[in-house]
Amino acid sequence: MTMTERKTIDLEQGWEFMQKGITKLKNILEGLPEPQFSSEDYMMLYTTIYNMCTQKPPHDYSQQLYDKYRESFEEYITSTVLPSLREKHDEFMLRELVKRWANHKVMVRWLSRFFHYLDRYFIARRSLPPLNEVGLTCFRELVYQELNAKVRDAIISLIDQEREGEQIDRALLKNVLDIFVEIGMGQMDYYENDFEATMLKDTAAYYSRKASNWILDDSCPDYMLKAEECLKREKDRVSHYLHSSSEPKLLEKVQHELLSVCANRLLEKEHSGCHALLRDDKVEDLSRMFRLFSKIPRGLDPVSGIFKQHVTAEGTALVKLAEDAASNKKADKKDVVGMQEQLFVRKVIELHDKYLAYVNDCFQNHTLFHKALKEAFEVFCNKGVAGSSSAELLATFCDNILKKGGSEKLSDEAIEETLEKVVKLLAYISDKDLFAEFYRKKLARRLLFDKSANDDHERSILTKLKQQCGGQFTSKMEGMVTDLTLARENQTNFEEYLSNNPNANPGIDLTVTVLTTGFWPSYKSFDLNLPAEMIKCVEVFRDFYQTKTKHRKLTWIYSLGTCNLIGKFEPKTMELIVTTYQASALLLFNSSDRLSYSDIMTQLNLGDDDVVRLLHSLSCAKYKILNKEPSTKTISSTDHFEFNSNFTDKMRRIKIPLPPVDEKKKVIEDVDKDRRYAIDASIVRIMKSRKVLGHQQLVMECVEQLGRMFKPDFKAIKKRIEDLITRDYLERDKDNPNVFRYLA
Repeated sequence: MTMTERKTIDLEQGWEFMQKGITKLKNILEGLPEPQFSSEDYMMLYTTIYNMCTQKPPHDYSQQLYDKYRESFEEYITSTVLPSLREKHDEFMLRELVKRWANHKVMVRWLSRFFHYLDRYFIARRSLPPLNEVGLTCFRELVYQELNAKVRDAIISLIDQEREGEQIDRALLKNVLDIFVEIGMGQMDYYENDFEATMLKDTAAYYSRKASNWILDDSCPDYMLKAEECLKREKDRVSHYLHSSSEPKLLEKVQHELLSVCANRLLEKEHSGCHALLRDDKVEDLSRMFRLFSKIPRGLDPVSGIFKQHVTAEGTALVKLAEDAASNKKADKKDVVGMQEQLFVRKVIELHDKYLAYVNDCFQNHTLFHKALKEAFEVFCNKGVAGSSSAELLATFCDNILKKGGSEKLSDEAIEETLEKVVKLLAYISDKDLFAEFYRKKLARRLLFDKSANDDHERSILTKLKQQCGGQFTSKMEGMVTDLTLARENQTNFEEYLSNNPNANPGIDLTVTVLTTGFWPSYKSFDLNLPAEMIKCVEVFRDFYQTKTKHRKLTWIYSLGTCNLIGKFEPKTMELIVTTYQASALLLFNSSDRLSYSDIMTQLNLGDDDVVRLLHSLSCAKYKILNKEPSTKTISSTDHFEFNSNFTDKMRRIKIPLPPVDEKKKVIEDVDKDRRYAIDASIVRIMKSRKVLGHQQLVMECVEQLGRMFKPDFKAIKKRIEDLITRDYLERDKDNPNVFRYLA
């Protein structure tokens, strides 16, 4: 008998043989004493299916075997699996479920091997679900659908027990939850809909209950510690038994209940909220607050808002302190008021250091807090103290650090560091041009009167200012520093010129500082009638200067000159250090014993203010070189003056100070004038590129362009626009007066 004529196996007979194999498999799974399948057993079962599927119709039993494959699972589940699960509850039911699922997977693996021939041809041709899927679907439809709600509640109850600190079998939970994942066969729908959604709801309710108790009983730091601990534990929970996709959803729920819901109550707790933490410098708690609140949407907004309020309040308190101190000191104690203002700037620098460190460390350099710090400092840094704007205070502070004999005694490193900080503060001041003007005036005094302590520091702060405010800001100041170096060279050349030309003898020692007009502040230069002794000097220097350049005009600023005179008094001869103005006035008394106020004024060719100032310094101040009739404390135009030949002093060499003119008003006027030009230039620039522009937009663009140097006043801009219209740079639109056109 050949192979082709093999005996036909009919369905009952073949299935009976298969049924024996399936029963043996069930017994093995149930743990009954049954020998394992040998290769022969396996081959026999496989071959039986093969033969039954490859017989000629009507004996091709593929469809019937496919159905019977499914029925064997259904029968086993209904008769054995479900009863064993229904009689158990809670943790025992979960353990049974894990065991039954593991068995079921083994059964699917073995049966799909026996019936493998179906998978290869019959199922592939008819596009039916494969054997493996049929097996798992049986479990899903019969066991999972009936029990998943019960299982889910048991798991959630265990999770809640763990949250309350009890020990639970985490491995068991992991195995049960794997069933929810595996049952989806590659999809997460069953895990998400049947377990995760309810678990998240339960989590929210659990933490909502906790939060409402904690917020009443705990201080803000304690509450945050608990919240941080809870988040850590939930994360831990995910890594041990939940599916990793649950982590963001779970943490979001916990953060929402513990932080978002009660954020404001927590931050504003009276004795331990954000204000209190800032007040008491609780750095660690603030860092924790940042870590927690950065996790919730817009969570940092209220924190940075409180930070801004706190810094503003601290800064404003400093301003008020300085105001009070300044008003308590009498105005005549000028230097004490100066000390107050120095102290104020120091305090503001310390405040900035402190909170900048908070921003960098506690708040991890977050832009929101940098912005809050900036806005807070802008509030109080633009308030004046005792009539001085902060721009002036900063300039004075720098002056004190950089000049010889200033009130600040600091090492080189400390000076560098302090200057760095001052420049940082400057960023918050809206009137940077006012600072520049005050700084330039003070820099000029330091350079011209040799008061500057160190050239390197002068250049270093200019570099810092340049980085902060741009090259245009410092170009004049840099020019001034360079000018002085050139002036020293010039003086050396002049001295060489004198030694080489014996005819050119000025008669007295002469030092001239030649400066470039554009760089320096403008000084009033009167045509002072110089004493004969000095006229010679001026001429000698002019001759020398013309040997170097023919095209430059020298303007002499006598108001800045100084002079050493020998005074022959009866008690002893003394050396007087005076200004050129004072020297010119004193030298008049070499040829006259007694002069009236008007004589002096005509002979010197000076204005009233200057004459009053210098006569006061010589006759009413500490050193009375001149006697005045009548002997009062003020100068009037009817006074007469005589040389005081009896004057003496314990020192051989004295400096007679000339009270400086208060330059504040002039500086402010100069800055106002410069601002007018800047606004003009800005408007013309904008209109030139836009040609036509509405009033509102023009003003806004102008403010934006100029904002880096100063805050232009809207009224000022309006005034400048009107002025430019009258000067035919712009015109109003015929139909709409709020629109301007540029006139080329």
